[in-house]
Amino acid sequence: MEGTVFTPALEGSQHVKSEAGEILTKPFLEACKHILPVIDKFGAAMALVKNDIGGNITRLETKYSSNPAGFNYLYNLVKPEIETKTAKGSSSCTNGLLWLTRAIDFLVELFRNLLEHQDWAMSRACTEAYGKTLKKWHGWLASSSFSVAMKLAPDRKKFMEVISGNGNVEADIDKFCTSFSPLLQEIHKFLASVGMDDLKAS
Repeated sequence: MEGTVFTPALEGSQHVKSEAGEILTKPFLEACKHILPVIDKFGAAMALVKNDIGGNITRLETKYSSNPAGFNYLYNLVKPEIETKTAKGSSSCTNGLLWLTRAIDFLVELFRNLLEHQDWAMSRACTEAYGKTLKKWHGWLASSSFSVAMKLAPDRKKFMEVISGNGNVEADIDKFCTSFSPLLQEIHKFLASVGMDDLKAS
């Protein structure tokens, strides 16, 4: 594989914003989609996260493809729901965007842990990242499913070998964290401004 498993997501993340600095729907969803092969490398431990991210991308893509010109900018996808007060519905695009952003928050935190704590086992890196990101939004059932899944986390050394390809994986992990973090923060800020950032899983 050319570069590391992160290469497509990193390339995609460079095209996410318009010249005016607005997040574009299609490039943003494409960049998120390129994260799925990274999650695949975790195997069964991340099946829940992968399904969640994949499902939310599909939901947002379906809405986007119904009116590509009208939904060119990411926030335009969710503004009609906010105006009609349907944003908090479990199948809304706003809800999809919220959980997509949270799931990627978790991944950024997880990879940051792998970078900064070279002595941590994979399960610890995952659990600490979960505690900082998704845990506060999850109910008991989701939390316990997650704890069980974390026990299936792959061996750290093997995992790093698998995702390295022929590139510099530590440099790419760093780039992944630094290129996605500001995007995620911006989306959270927008969602908070419309009263969506405190929604918990049912």
